[in-house]
Amino acid sequence: MPEWLSKFLPILILLVVIGGVVSMLPKVELGHSAAYKRRRIMNWLPLGLTYAFLYFGRYNLSAIAGELDKAGVLAKAQFNDIDGVGAWVYGIAFLINGPLTDKLGGRFTMLVGTLGSALLNVGMALSMQAAIDTGGEAGAEGLHDRLLLLNAANMYFQSFGAVSIVKVNAPWFHVRERGVLGGLFGVLISLGLYFSYDWSLALGKGFGWAYSFWVPAVVLAVMVVVTALFVRDTPSHAGHDDFDTGDATSGQTVTVGPMEVLSRMFQNRIIWIIVAVEFCSGFLRQAVMKQYRLYAKAIGDGDSFVYENWGMLLCVAGILGGVFAGFISDHVFGSRRGPVSSVLYGGLLLGAVGAFFTLGQPALGWAVVFMSLCVIGVHGMLSGTASMDFGGSKNAGVVTGVIDGFVYLGTGTQAFLYGKMLPTGDEAKDPANWAIWPGAMLPVALVGLVLCAQIWNARPKAGGGH
Repeated sequence: MPEWLSKFLPILILLVVIGGVVSMLPKVELGHSAAYKRRRIMNWLPLGLTYAFLYFGRYNLSAIAGELDKAGVLAKAQFNDIDGVGAWVYGIAFLINGPLTDKLGGRFTMLVGTLGSALLNVGMALSMQAAIDTGGEAGAEGLHDRLLLLNAANMYFQSFGAVSIVKVNAPWFHVRERGVLGGLFGVLISLGLYFSYDWSLALGKGFGWAYSFWVPAVVLAVMVVVTALFVRDTPSHAGHDDFDTGDATSGQTVTVGPMEVLSRMFQNRIIWIIVAVEFCSGFLRQAVMKQYRLYAKAIGDGDSFVYENWGMLLCVAGILGGVFAGFISDHVFGSRRGPVSSVLYGGLLLGAVGAFFTLGQPALGWAVVFMSLCVIGVHGMLSGTASMDFGGSKNAGVVTGVIDGFVYLGTGTQAFLYGKMLPTGDEAKDPANWAIWPGAMLPVALVGLVLCAQIWNARPKAGGGH
């Protein structure tokens, strides 16, 4: 069996099993016709796959960062510098791209973001090849400067992805169906992480590091065509009737400008808590996903099962976390997102404690995999679902943009913090010197848990029913 198939097979089996189990669970019946449900699948599935492949063109540099550091092409501190700038660009870009998505429609902005990311991945491929051809310190320094700019521009276009997928999905799903949708959002994120971490690393090792960018560029170009052919902004654009989704803008007939939306948002205590939680989520998610491989490579654990199968394990963990979160949100907690997030943040806190006490041991890898399960579930619930609930289908772009912007402000914070504080050189070989890594996650997880408990009973105030 080919190596790539042996890695993908567990994911495929898991998806089949979950699909079978979900199909047998009680459904939330809202009167949708069979034709409508089929067309909705043909809308969210291509859109979701496009979003997953955007991850392929976003985390590919993270996937190979440990190898580049070991080869002297790009040091850990340089990578964290590039990553931190890119994350903050991504977060701040939402202030522009959220209102643009509400104005122009999620389908159009998804096309813009996907095409822009494809072109910038071509630029990063060319820069990587030029640095390798030049070699030495000159090649490494030039690569840092070029990737700093190209990755920042890529992250601007990437930021269209999250707001676009939420904007398109909001008119197609009633608020009572969105817990499961949040689970699907987590599944798609997980598939994207698998493509990013395992495919990018395999391509770089097999064909040269430039191919870790060439292939995502080609795949994203294909998905531009797929999105244009199949995705539509609303049911009425696809020949079906629009309906009242039961969210925060249900019954709203007057168009509200982005500044008024922001003003209303920040008068809402629930939104303030959600953005604070998602700042913590952004810190924790990337502290796990982006720093683990740097840690493992530095201490000489680069041939471990978790390191070699990082993308596959993140994918499996994320699928389980997303489906678990979506199911208990709609079927146990009455479509409330706060209780689910609280449960998962409790898991994050336990995982951070476990990681702290297992530094230098194989168990640490499994502790951070468990943390990934929890944080992807939270992200699906809050950025992928609560943003629709509390922003409403009409304002989904602005609200999702603000919430996801705080996720990436958290991401940038962890990148700059760890870039300054993680050990380098020979010091990095001793696991004890990495205590700051899980140590910094502990208070963030605790704060996130306390905040989640504050929104336990939060629900959107709808203006109408389905």
